[in-house]
Amino acid sequence: MQTRGRPMKPLVLSEDERATLERWARRPKSAQSLALRSKIVLGCAEAGITNQAVAARLGVNPVTVGKWRGRFIAKRLDGLVDEPRPGAPRTVTDDKVEAVIVKTLQQTPTNATHWSTRSMAATTGMSQSAISRIWRAFGLKPHLIDTFKLSTDPLFTDKVRDVIGLYMAPPDHAVVLCLDEKTQVQALDRTQPIFPMLPGVPQRQSHDYKRNGTIDLYAALNLATGEVTHQLTPRHRAVEFKKFLSLIDQSVPAGLEVHVVIDNASTHKTPAIKKWFLAHPRFHVHFTPTSSSWMNLVERWFSEITEKWIRRGTHRSVKELAQSITDWIDSWNENPRPYVWHKTADEILDSLAGYLQRIGDSGH
Repeated sequence: MQTRGRPMKPLVLSEDERATLERWARRPKSAQSLALRSKIVLGCAEAGITNQAVAARLGVNPVTVGKWRGRFIAKRLDGLVDEPRPGAPRTVTDDKVEAVIVKTLQQTPTNATHWSTRSMAATTGMSQSAISRIWRAFGLKPHLIDTFKLSTDPLFTDKVRDVIGLYMAPPDHAVVLCLDEKTQVQALDRTQPIFPMLPGVPQRQSHDYKRNGTIDLYAALNLATGEVTHQLTPRHRAVEFKKFLSLIDQSVPAGLEVHVVIDNASTHKTPAIKKWFLAHPRFHVHFTPTSSSWMNLVERWFSEITEKWIRRGTHRSVKELAQSITDWIDSWNENPRPYVWHKTADEILDSLAGYLQRIGDSGH
């Protein structure tokens, strides 16, 4: 029987095209429109089958079959993929983006120290969402501020190389200890009961508290093992620091040299302390640069005990606080975790040089 209408162009698939269409047709993550178009083309490629038969099999209109058959013949696999639509024209031009960035970096509002999305939107005539998108795209956060302090130590470079060299290549037959004191640790008790955490509700405590005295925590962090030797005292004078050094001297085996990293606190440099070090020649002192407490790894440990134990703890007396700290340190020493220093002295100095260059370029 002779068919009516224009004769159909033959549709022949290569092996690669058939494999791709079959993969698109059955892949779960394929778009359903692409899967349907792949099935239409695969059906049309069968010998002797008409568009009407393919449409009936797949439950679509014959016109749809003819459309995708013709597009595949004209453009092959690329013809089955939707062409990108132009969409609405941009309302935020490159010039507007540049104006927002320049204003954010070089100006401040007349009634505030920094911009907000609301104030910037009001000034530029743009929406808050547009301002927010621009700031996110360029990593601008006017509401945040970081603090810093550059060391003015004339021996900064030498001390950096000394301390970091000690961390990166500790000497043989020696113990490296990072020493410092956490002063004025307060024994705080809340004025009202603490409400425990519940699903959807955080733990609650009163904003005010009762002070029950203070205590000073001396700590020596073993660089290699992470173990901590500590001492709790009511005050932090050279006398207490000297006693702590004696405690360390007793705890370290006699056959080992002792390298101690300490800061430039006045209690660490009194004549009595200098005399003690002279009387104990196996002790070698390494001072961190002034205003560079971040180089002393025991500060990292102080941060950990503060965040995990002291800050949210409640203590009704100094004695209770002291026992609580001792218990936590004993638990730490059961499974100590040493801190590993990664940056070399050259990397630190190069990073600082780059920072100083940026400050100089800014005109300040």
